[in-house]
Amino acid sequence: MKYTVLGNTGLKVSELCLGTMTFGGKGIWTAIGGLEQAAADELMKKATEGGINFIDTANVYSEGISEQMTGKAIRNLQLKRDDLVIASKVRGKMNDGPNGSGLSRKHIMHEVEASLKRLNMDYIDLYQIHGYDELTPIEETLETLDNIVKSGKVRYIGCSNLAAWHVMKAAAYSHYHRISSFVSLQAYYTIAGRELERELVPLLKDQNIGLMVWSPLAGGLLSGKYNRNMEAEAGSRRTNFDFPMVNKERAFNIIDVLEPMAKEKQASVAQLAIAWLLHQSVVTTVIIGAKKTAQLEDNLKSTEIKFTAEELQKLDEVSKLPAEYPAWMLERQGADRRK
Repeated sequence: MKYTVLGNTGLKVSELCLGTMTFGGKGIWTAIGGLEQAAADELMKKATEGGINFIDTANVYSEGISEQMTGKAIRNLQLKRDDLVIASKVRGKMNDGPNGSGLSRKHIMHEVEASLKRLNMDYIDLYQIHGYDELTPIEETLETLDNIVKSGKVRYIGCSNLAAWHVMKAAAYSHYHRISSFVSLQAYYTIAGRELERELVPLLKDQNIGLMVWSPLAGGLLSGKYNRNMEAEAGSRRTNFDFPMVNKERAFNIIDVLEPMAKEKQASVAQLAIAWLLHQSVVTTVIIGAKKTAQLEDNLKSTEIKFTAEELQKLDEVSKLPAEYPAWMLERQGADRRK
């Protein structure tokens, strides 16, 4: 397991991060997880034994149960809190009241306390806004996040599922007002869905913001279980919850290249899909979640996969995005300066 620095900080995190969305299984999260505490403890044990020090959860996962189970698993295994980097999120609906969701000062300050209580911890290492709130000015959100950093309840702040202009606007405000800034973006990125590369990847590189990848297997589509007819074993995630959105024809073209490559390397398609992400310089960590220890063990082996330059080129060609404006114009106009 390698450890990388998270954005413009001195914080080292494992290149794989354990996602706890499968813990609990309440409400809409039933289709994704449903693990009970004993199974969560076993996954946490396997992950930390494999070198993972980064754990990601959120207040909305199973309506708070995931946070509770995450904290309990750490205590049950007697893991050292300070050896771990714990991340959680705020934004989603936690109650039916008019201020039960969003990124207002009131909601954030209530929810950080609630998350700390569920986790049974004194602080959260990385506290992330879980998306965009069009009703709350970003200035209010950032000032509030800065307050909870200064209070010691949070060490760093991050964001998730934002557009490039959201991230840049926030970065500029934080810079000019000398307050805490987002050190990471948690976003959907996979060899079967490279849309992030159009605007966000250049921004992250320019601003030195870390990238935490969610759903590296495109919601299980790259798990090796699916064929072109979308047939898979009963209970598979994509069968019950066809998310996130993906160009399935392109995905199956990619699988057609990954399968023989996986056989040659005596690896799984899932391992190669995760390893491809680990070979992208913008990626800080890849979040892996599992319902079974066998899945987690398989994913952990992705850190051992090496690609040749020819293999990477082959994967790039089959998965690359079609050219769009202004990217093709910038490429054309910039040719003389690159020389």
